[in-house]
Amino acid sequence: MKSKAGLRNEGRLRRKARVRKKISGGADRPRLTVFRSLKHISAQIVDDERGRTLLSITSTSKEFQAAAAEAKGKTAKSAELGKTMARRAIEMGIRKVRFDRNGCAYHGRVRAFAEAARKEGLEF
Repeated sequence: MKSKAGLRNEGRLRRKARVRKKISGGADRPRLTVFRSLKHISAQIVDDERGRTLLSITSTSKEFQAAAAEAKGKTAKSAELGKTMARRAIEMGIRKVRFDRNGCAYHGRVRAFAEAARKEGLEF
């Protein structure tokens, strides 16, 4: 018998596969994917046609931790990460992306990340 956490992750992977059948990112509109662990959050902008990661950011990186020192709580840090990701993407010339929530519910930290990225100018 599988553990409760194993079953939960299995369901997330099933949802992820179902969404990934429909969403893929190209050069004109890359895919912004978000991964949420129990403590941290990370995001990547991926060009699926070439198989390249164009930009990645994580809440464990030293540059981000210095920028988000005043943010209290995981949701606030996720929002700050979304703002940072959007700024860096726009600097690279990426304004439009497809959002891939990676099988997680659009709720809490994932939602905070997405809304902060939209406010900074990313379109999805």
